[in-house]
Amino acid sequence: MNVFEGIRARNFLVIGRVGMDLSPEPAGTRTRDAASMTVGMGGSSANIAAGLVKFGCKAALVTRVSDDAVGWYCLNQLDHYGVDRSHVKRITGEYRTSLAVYESRIEEHQSVIYRNNAADFQMDLADVEAVDYARFGALITAGTVFAAEPSRSAAFRAFELARAAGLPIIFDVDYRPYSWPSPQVAEEVLSRAGAMADVIVGNDEEFGFMAGGIDKGLDKARELARSSAAIVVYKMGPDGAVTFANGDEIRTGIYPVEALKPTGAGDSFMAGLLASLSEGRDIRDVVLRGSACASIVVSRPGCAPAMPDTQELEAFLATHPGPTTV
Repeated sequence: MNVFEGIRARNFLVIGRVGMDLSPEPAGTRTRDAASMTVGMGGSSANIAAGLVKFGCKAALVTRVSDDAVGWYCLNQLDHYGVDRSHVKRITGEYRTSLAVYESRIEEHQSVIYRNNAADFQMDLADVEAVDYARFGALITAGTVFAAEPSRSAAFRAFELARAAGLPIIFDVDYRPYSWPSPQVAEEVLSRAGAMADVIVGNDEEFGFMAGGIDKGLDKARELARSSAAIVVYKMGPDGAVTFANGDEIRTGIYPVEALKPTGAGDSFMAGLLASLSEGRDIRDVVLRGSACASIVVSRPGCAPAMPDTQELEAFLATHPGPTTV
């Protein structure tokens, strides 16, 4: 199965965390001034999975959650979004499901993420070896899954098993410094993961980080596209993206919106990108639809709750004046 055939199967195995998000309400409220908060599902891998299901794809998550009220909430939310959680294992002891407190505001935005003794980092070889990879069309993960053991070794083992089963590997670099023991470890591990991936998505800082300097990031993306990956998307925030695919270098803009918050854009971009690829669209259209999804999410409260479905995406594209030119 080649990369595009696997994605067109519209059945994704997603590896990585699910968590609980808390946000002060109403939008614009600082955490320090909060009297009440809204709750929603978060975690980059879970957000991507939920976004894919909203677009009519299938998605199953592999991770661990704490066997407590927060973990149970996440399990219920996965059910709510239609994400298969048969490979989500509950764990006891002192390990805890990730909790994020973030503000729905741009100016002086604050996000506080609790990851001490994270339950998802306890995913091990047995968890990924229990999966029947032949059931799926493609594997997706985000960089956070590699930040600690035993999750790191388990994720690399999942890459090996996916490759043996003929599944393309889709990798969102998603570098979060607070999760890693050192930048040097992160650079080595993320570079290794990138070299094994068929589709790589990251921003200019993340590619620069893997290359040893932000000024070298674009060349790193080109190198990966030449040597191993079928698609590499180099995101540049408000300056759009450069996508390397089929020997082409495609530059695309963004869909400007009045942003409510900065969080959730990357997860929504990935879900929109892959769902559009699964429909057989051309690469430029695929990246632009991912960019539109990112714009929708930053203009709404929540992360998983803000992910658009097909109808919402089409309505946005029909009414927006269009992407910026590059």
